[in-house]
Amino acid sequence: MGFDKFYSRFMEWLVHQAPRIVIGLVVLVLGLWFIRLVASWIKRKIQQKNWDPTLEVFLSSLIVLALRVLLILLVIQVMGLQMTLFAALVGAFGVAAGLALSGTLQNFASGVLILILKPFRVGDHISTQGQEGEVVSIQLFYTVILTRDYRTVIVPNSKLSNEVIVNMSRAGKRRLDVELKVKYDVDFDQAKRVILEAVHAAGKLLLTTDHVIGISLLEPDGYRITISVWVDEAGYPDTRLAVQEKMLQAVKALG
Repeated sequence: MGFDKFYSRFMEWLVHQAPRIVIGLVVLVLGLWFIRLVASWIKRKIQQKNWDPTLEVFLSSLIVLALRVLLILLVIQVMGLQMTLFAALVGAFGVAAGLALSGTLQNFASGVLILILKPFRVGDHISTQGQEGEVVSIQLFYTVILTRDYRTVIVPNSKLSNEVIVNMSRAGKRRLDVELKVKYDVDFDQAKRVILEAVHAAGKLLLTTDHVIGISLLEPDGYRITISVWVDEAGYPDTRLAVQEKMLQAVKALG
């Protein structure tokens, strides 16, 4: 008798709730399809307005996440589930998730701060956490950096908002220092004249004609000459190699 009573109540509940469940599933499928359309539309609008590329991924991800949460609440309402029980479950889950995901929430808040304060943007060359490379994406919880040797580095946003960041792209130029060591029997004026010829030969590689040439260190067996020039940050590694090649030729000219 107990099983028959349970079965009859289950069938009665199923008959009354089945339409709502079916409608809820339909709303869920249509809602996910609609959210994909909205995400595509937002992406097109951002690209048309030529907004900061940093905002493109972040805003679209944030809006899609908010729409999905609203969709879940709508489906629960359509299915007729008890919101009081659901709210209690969500509250309990929220406390546990908050304790477990405190670092993740901090990453999210840090991502918002990065977008507002703009210490760096997509395309900037930065150095942080012992890594150096180009910022290719700023996500909700992390930032993607591509190093010069094509290693993809994932850095949590909390690390970027609370630690030191060196942005090499902000000024658009970078100082290149080259050091040469010569013997004391080489006259400094002569060495400086030859080095100046090397700097002029590398003129197309330099951003400005500003440069500094001086004696940086005196040692028992010779003295060191430091040459400082300004180059474009974007091509810094290749320019450094080319300028050092010119300096090598200058060294040979000094004998």
